[in-house]
Amino acid sequence: MRIGELARRTGVSERSLRYYEQRGLLASTRTPGGHRDYPERAVDRVIRIQEMFAAGLSSAKIARLLPCMRDADGGPSEIATPRLATELASERDRIDRMITELVNSRDVLDQVIDAAARHHDR
Repeated sequence: MRIGELARRTGVSERSLRYYEQRGLLASTRTPGGHRDYPERAVDRVIRIQEMFAAGLSSAKIARLLPCMRDADGGPSEIATPRLATELASERDRIDRMITELVNSRDVLDQVIDAAARHHDR
């Protein structure tokens, strides 16, 4: 599929898809006319990349992690090294802290909303 279709199907800009290629996160072949051509499995790959960016991982860390992840067409091509596993455990701990902080922020907002509703009902 061409880059425009991949962009539409994933909700990711063409510019981002080119960036993913430059960083080694995504691969394409070229048509005789020089256009990028992506396999069907690129849709899942782009979605997975977006999820990892949303989790706060850098493109360099994603590039190291992707070969260790199962793709739609089979199992992982590599096993994570102990060093990468340690780094990922640290990332998971960071995400857990962020979740805790977000829940605390939501609780504070709930308290303010409840207080405002009680005040308004008087």
